[in-house]
Amino acid sequence: MKLNATPKQFAKPDNFGIVDSTMTAIAERPSVKRAAPRRTIGFVTASSIVIANIIGTGIFTSLGFQVAEIQSGFALLMLWIVGGIAALCGALCYGELSAALPRSGGEYHFLSRIYHPALGFMAGFVSATVGFAAPVALAAMAFGKYFTGVFGMGSPFLLSFVVVWVVAAFHLGNLQVGSAFQNVSTLVKLLLIGTLIGAGFFVPAKQPISLLPAPGDTMAIFSGPFAIALVYVMYSYSGWNAAAYISGEIKQPKKTVPRSLLVGTGLVIVIYVLLNAVFLATTPLGELKGQLEVALVAGKHIFGAAGGRAAGALISSISSMTWIGPRVTMSMGEDHWLLRWLGRKNTQGIPTNAIVLQLFVVNLLLLTPSFEDVVRYTQFSLLICSLLAVLGVIVLRFTHPEITRPYRVWLYPLPPVLFSIITIWMIVYLVRWHIAESLAGVGTALLGVLLYFCAGKPRPV
Repeated sequence: MKLNATPKQFAKPDNFGIVDSTMTAIAERPSVKRAAPRRTIGFVTASSIVIANIIGTGIFTSLGFQVAEIQSGFALLMLWIVGGIAALCGALCYGELSAALPRSGGEYHFLSRIYHPALGFMAGFVSATVGFAAPVALAAMAFGKYFTGVFGMGSPFLLSFVVVWVVAAFHLGNLQVGSAFQNVSTLVKLLLIGTLIGAGFFVPAKQPISLLPAPGDTMAIFSGPFAIALVYVMYSYSGWNAAAYISGEIKQPKKTVPRSLLVGTGLVIVIYVLLNAVFLATTPLGELKGQLEVALVAGKHIFGAAGGRAAGALISSISSMTWIGPRVTMSMGEDHWLLRWLGRKNTQGIPTNAIVLQLFVVNLLLLTPSFEDVVRYTQFSLLICSLLAVLGVIVLRFTHPEITRPYRVWLYPLPPVLFSIITIWMIVYLVRWHIAESLAGVGTALLGVLLYFCAGKPRPV
């Protein structure tokens, strides 16, 4: 089979027994003429996008919610190691999918080709509504709180709107400006994090907490609170698949995408473990418990009263999410006539309509008051989509072994199996302990399927 086979060759119209051939034809009849992608992103920028997309709000806000239920230093660090292993396994799987099925769109593209266009549309809808817009909104909320805490001025609510509009303005420019802005912001973030970690090793421990295994830690690691806390960790790692969403704009995607996913994710695992070790060693648990501004609290213990200024500059993943998210809705617009306006690009190759739509959704989500509820709701929806995509590696190997795979998952089938076990474990506890957010996530996914059948009716173009 040719690598550029149509979606219908992968997902037959009778997969569910409810879809006729005219419904499936929507994946074959793009409303917007698909121009050859302008491949301007190299390995450094792609890796930068992965790193910047991962390192954001989660790492600087999650620990405060985790210590409320888990007090073991070793178990808290294991959260980030287990989450990192899951993210790395996911990155390996997405690397194979991206190399075998190269096109921007992430889960939208993968699920459409592997299973059925309806599942792909569902994943794209989830990404467009909560997958990227919600993390941008959460990062903006945290930015407003950090800014006010650091400088003692401004309204967190208004600042959250200002920062998303400013970042969107950069990405509405040309691709070179967006790429340069992404690389510089990532470099600054890494330098500040390196300074924070380095300085933390010279600060005397503020509490008798051990980061080594102790009796009772095994039970803590396999407990319900650990599984729920891992949801926040996976939110913090949620950018591990970032480069897969823009593979259509990456130079030599079959080689560059897998490498950037692996290098970016591996580096972040090391950073996360070291950063949390510093937070736990330098800051009393009582001060961290329930706090959103974790980096601000820890920064004051590491650098003194003014230390939060540097730490507060670390939290934003808004830029990378603003870049990645619209590429998913752009791919949907290229495939579905009802959404064709989202597939249009300006003369610079930028999906301006998709960026503006995501900005609109972000502004709506900024009116949501509960940070924790949004995280759990967002992660439930995303866990379902990423689970289907990772299992798709196994499915595609069985159903279409003839496809050329320039990159194959290392130690197969261990990575997809391990990722699936960890993901299902989290989903089970989310359903048991947070049924409202879980049902909202299921409702969002089902709404995406419903909209597929509305957008999927073919129309002459």
